[in-house]
Amino acid sequence: MLGEVGASFQHTLNSAIGCRGIALHSGQRVSMNLIPAPPETGIIFRRTDIGAEIRAAWENVVESVRCTSLSDGAGALVATVEHLMAALSGTAIDNLIVELDGPEVPIMDGSAAPFVFLIECAGVAQQDAPRRAITVRKPVSVVENGAMAALNPDFGFSMSFEIDYDNPLVRHQQMTLALDTASFKSELSRARTFGFRNDVDRLRAAGLARGGSLDNVIVVDGHQVLNRGGLRYENEFVRHKLLDAVGDLYLAGAPIIGRFRGVKSGHSHNHRLLTALFADDEAWSYAVPDPAPRPSRCVSAGEQLRLSA
Repeated sequence: MLGEVGASFQHTLNSAIGCRGIALHSGQRVSMNLIPAPPETGIIFRRTDIGAEIRAAWENVVESVRCTSLSDGAGALVATVEHLMAALSGTAIDNLIVELDGPEVPIMDGSAAPFVFLIECAGVAQQDAPRRAITVRKPVSVVENGAMAALNPDFGFSMSFEIDYDNPLVRHQQMTLALDTASFKSELSRARTFGFRNDVDRLRAAGLARGGSLDNVIVVDGHQVLNRGGLRYENEFVRHKLLDAVGDLYLAGAPIIGRFRGVKSGHSHNHRLLTALFADDEAWSYAVPDPAPRPSRCVSAGEQLRLSA
């Protein structure tokens, strides 16, 4: 499972690999390189165009529209990180340098599948360091404007999501999934971002979706999907919302052991949920695996600070 610890180890890539693509919101062409990193590095975004590094962490999330953006606090920004973060979570990559020559991760086909393909082509390398996870110890939730995001204690990592759009094609969709690397690839990775035809002009006037096209966004117009070939899944819309949540939650800095539920929520709710989780020391703990394959022990947030001192 994505949230399992046991005697598992950290992972990076066997070799560097790269791609080039369009940024969804800015419309710029961006080159991206995924570079192996040592244990305990985490995921680091490196802006080669401005010489800045930004850690993929919930504390670095800044308010943005229609995507998840990170900042170093000194003006450097990297946007639309959620699909790549979902791919890294779904393939259990812990340590990586992501080099970008622009302010946004390329959108590729609007899903996480191209990033999973890159990771598989580069190969996954096990590292000589244990992988820790974040255990949810008590329920935490965020409710705002009729939307809700919640984390509850559970074994492994499971998710459910519910959407309800005033559109005759999308309407109400709901999905529950116990997630591991295999189910992420088959059930979520290919689900693409989506939008509505009557929103396009408004978004572009606001400086958004300038790189959007039928090659990287599902566009819904009334009862029909405008993309050639239609949908990849009958309920691709709710699957993509689950995909976004996987990516946003990986900004916790480790896999989560718990159950996520989203109802009509989005990126901002996911960020506020992590903020609420880490604001309460009783709500979470690190699960630290022993070298031998014995049951993992849980360390409270307070104890973790003492161990680190």
